[in-house]
Amino acid sequence: MNVRFATDKERNNWDALLSRNPDGGNIFQSKELTEFKQRSGWTPRFLIIENFDKNKSLAIAIQEKRIFGLGTLWYACKGPGITNVAQLEKIVKPLQVFAGRHGVFAVKMESEILKSPETIAEMKQLGLEIVRPIQPNYSTVVLDISPTKSEEELLRAMPKKGAKYAINRALRDGVTVEEVPCTSQNAHAFYDLWVETAQSAGFYIHDFTYHYEFWKTFCENNMGQLFFAKFQGQIVAGAFALCLEKKSTYKDGASVRVRKAYGASHLLQWRVIQWARKRGVTTHDLCGAPPSDRIHDKTHFLHGVGQFKTSFSKKVTDYVGAFDLVINARKYSVWRSLAERLLLRFYRNILRKNWY
Repeated sequence: MNVRFATDKERNNWDALLSRNPDGGNIFQSKELTEFKQRSGWTPRFLIIENFDKNKSLAIAIQEKRIFGLGTLWYACKGPGITNVAQLEKIVKPLQVFAGRHGVFAVKMESEILKSPETIAEMKQLGLEIVRPIQPNYSTVVLDISPTKSEEELLRAMPKKGAKYAINRALRDGVTVEEVPCTSQNAHAFYDLWVETAQSAGFYIHDFTYHYEFWKTFCENNMGQLFFAKFQGQIVAGAFALCLEKKSTYKDGASVRVRKAYGASHLLQWRVIQWARKRGVTTHDLCGAPPSDRIHDKTHFLHGVGQFKTSFSKKVTDYVGAFDLVINARKYSVWRSLAERLLLRFYRNILRKNWY
């Protein structure tokens, strides 16, 4: 098994290579997202692990940052694209050796491996450090939206008095949903709505320019779409969805703080699902919910979000979240115990934005 950097040809065909990974590809591992993160100081790297599975290779997108005094940190956002510990075990040693040759002290990973006590124990036996998740969908609601199913079948599968009821109510009350172009005007309207949501929920978002460029990048590459739900001519909810191969993701969403139309956000999400199905998508990730054992815990900061998303499906999928592959134990100890905490605190409390 050989680890190397991708060739220019492979980089240009990156998203197609991702689709051959065991997980079928993840939008957070896409070339577009990895290169976009240069705007916040990350350098894109693209790795190929040859002969990962017989003659098949594994494609891994890496975001790289230099940490003063420690060396280089690698972050595989929602990667590598593997689905179990057996696959992970195969790449740990080769990746450790390759990263060490390039001055890396740790590789942070977030593969979508289903969480269980046994899985966590097996990962620790491999020397991996289980750490705080970075991306919000370490627990999430994933919907089977295969185009082979009719819309009525999808609606019937939703919980009783759940999203189906809300969707019909919104339609009856005159709520409409539009797919809108990612113009500066539309992006501003969505961002203003999102700022209200963020302030109410207590989380930080990047400035307008960052998000506008993000949305525009994916729309221009036919991988994203902005949606508005309107009631009586007023925007009451917005959503931005992403799509890669057979998977779609509800990336960003916001709504007015005072509810003006019951079910508007449900109808909005239903239109996102319809959009994704037209593109041949089979799996839709609602992108973040409380863990399954806390889905009814009203003290959890995502409780309201969880109630909305489980109205589409009661099943919450828990992944292992983030984990670190340690390359240099001494430097990693400094990073984990001090440097990372100081950086995150500075970005959160002073700059009011996320470091990762």
